[in-house]
Amino acid sequence: MTVGIDDIRAAALRISPYVHRTPVLSSTLINLQAGCEIVFKCENLQKAGAFKARGAHNAVVQLNEAQRHAGVATHSSGNHAGALALAASHFHMPAYIVMPENSSATKVAAVRAYGGEITFCEPTQAARESALDKLVARTGAAFIPPYDHPDIIAGQGTAVLELTEQLPQAPDFLLTPVGGGGLLAGSAIACKSVWPQTLVIGAEPVDADDAQRSFRTGQWHPQCTSVTVADGLRTALGILNFSILRRQVDDILIASDEAILAAMRLVWTHMKLVVETSAAVGLAVVMSHPEYFANQRVVIVLSGGNVDIDRLPW
Repeated sequence: MTVGIDDIRAAALRISPYVHRTPVLSSTLINLQAGCEIVFKCENLQKAGAFKARGAHNAVVQLNEAQRHAGVATHSSGNHAGALALAASHFHMPAYIVMPENSSATKVAAVRAYGGEITFCEPTQAARESALDKLVARTGAAFIPPYDHPDIIAGQGTAVLELTEQLPQAPDFLLTPVGGGGLLAGSAIACKSVWPQTLVIGAEPVDADDAQRSFRTGQWHPQCTSVTVADGLRTALGILNFSILRRQVDDILIASDEAILAAMRLVWTHMKLVVETSAAVGLAVVMSHPEYFANQRVVIVLSGGNVDIDRLPW
């Protein structure tokens, strides 16, 4: 299975009635602290509060009538769950969602608000997949993967395709968070197709660094049980995404939880934007590796803004 720029362009047309064209914003104060010129692609302002709405809608729109009648199913720690439930609601479809029992209360509430039916499981990849298999067998619903599928990757890539139309010139660097890898894979394809000289960097927590280990050794590494504050990045890197990352991504850098929380606070304070911990990892990487980005033009994708405001990490 492959994904190319034509797939991303087709996805952009397909999902345009259902998603936002998100803005690009910047902060002079953040630029001064980071020592470089940063532009943020604000997917935290996307439908369902995250870029995941793009991939979910791209997958759901392509289902046939029989599949829509049976509904859709997935496993997700939150943002894909909410996005899929929203996409399904547009077509009056059932949405069956497996979520780890430690999922954010805000993300659980969003899934329910969009009409999703939740099954909770232990917070491990094996438990998620086992619960999903049982759910699909019981309902006949179509499995819509959270990240490792061509339709999802193409949908997520529309954020950066859109970005290339919003900026007057190519940046030196593009950073996105990487968990399962769908956003980074789709973003890399779109970026390298339009801005071939731009360096694409994945941003990952120190305590969930399977993508960096996989990328640097050339062999896929499983994700260990992770306790990072960036809850949306605890998932294992997808196999298809790994193959795309090896060809299209220039590096994957990591940042500590302390740096992630500091970056999140910077965005809240200086930009008045609600971003979640996973969305702050790109800025955390830039702040943690100043030698890499000094005086460069940098774009960071703020991947989501679904935060439990009753349990802020600071």
